[in-house]
Amino acid sequence: VQLQASGGGSVQAGESLRLSCTSSRRITNGDAMGWYRQAPGKQREAVATVRSSGAINYADAVRGRFTISRDIVKNTLDLQMNNLKPEDTGVYYCAADNIGSDLVLVFSSWGEGTLVTVSS
Repeated sequence: VQLQASGGGSVQAGESLRLSCTSSRRITNGDAMGWYRQAPGKQREAVATVRSSGAINYADAVRGRFTISRDIVKNTLDLQMNNLKPEDTGVYYCAADNIGSDLVLVFSSWGEGTLVTVSS
């Protein structure tokens, strides 16, 4: 599947952004998908994932500020990011096609990232 992320930009701390990931294949409520990010000089990390069961997990650093959702009408995976902080700066990637289990997600399809820059 091909994934295309959009919605990144430059904002001030405390502002919001909404990222969207469009899939070339129809998204269903049973699809495991996720958002990851890579900050400068750091390894890529999971930000938010939704499992085929519907269970959602957030990184501790974003819990309460970010919301992941699948929109099967628009065929997108979205990430609403509120109260952004400078440490949220990075390239954000969406991922799909879980080849692992619902317990251990291993995504095989990745979109090109979208850059989020948060200044203080």
